[in-house]
Amino acid sequence: MISTIENTIENPIAQVIFAHGAGADKAHEFMEQITLLFNQANINVLRFNFPYMDKRIALGKRYPPDRMPKLLECYTQIIHDFLLSDKYHSNIPLFIGGKSMGSRVAATLAGDDEIVKSIQGVFCLGYPFHPAKKPENLRLLPLQTTQAPLIIVQGERDALGSQQEITEYDISHLCHTVFLADGDHSLKPRVKSGYTYQQHRESAVQAVVNFIQETSNNDTDSAS
Repeated sequence: MISTIENTIENPIAQVIFAHGAGADKAHEFMEQITLLFNQANINVLRFNFPYMDKRIALGKRYPPDRMPKLLECYTQIIHDFLLSDKYHSNIPLFIGGKSMGSRVAATLAGDDEIVKSIQGVFCLGYPFHPAKKPENLRLLPLQTTQAPLIIVQGERDALGSQQEITEYDISHLCHTVFLADGDHSLKPRVKSGYTYQQHRESAVQAVVNFIQETSNNDTDSAS
């Protein structure tokens, strides 16, 4: 049984499934704050833990993340369960995404023929373009094979993919990247930047909200 948290509001404009990063669970402060901001923007949020994270919590030991096939299996199951639940409304657009590792899993699913039939797009908060200090080990394939519109909100100085690095990468025209000034992998800026962490989290969510609205409007125009 996959553990989930649902934060819903009345009359939502969209529904999102939001996956955590490698080192923090669904209830981490970052996940909580981003969810709150989504709710304030009239977006329902479903969060969940990947199996290894529940194992960490249950046994109190730091197990490494599961391999990608198991992560994909878990996220796919979450999507399928949600589509069959009474929480899902077919007239409200569904987007998937996550923080760091969770965003990589979501982006990978955007290359799946069946998954893209049910979602309108993908959002990535701090996409892990490569492991820390290993810029040669690129993780571009999900961003090259996506079949759905995708937004990446990235800190300018992210150690797993900085603005300077990303501008050199070859990724799909369906991907749109927004950079936050002086932000790190968690989108956090340094004090000397003149920005606050809260400002950047708000900016990140606003960028995703704009993306959701634009993508949903494009789908409506295409259908009419």
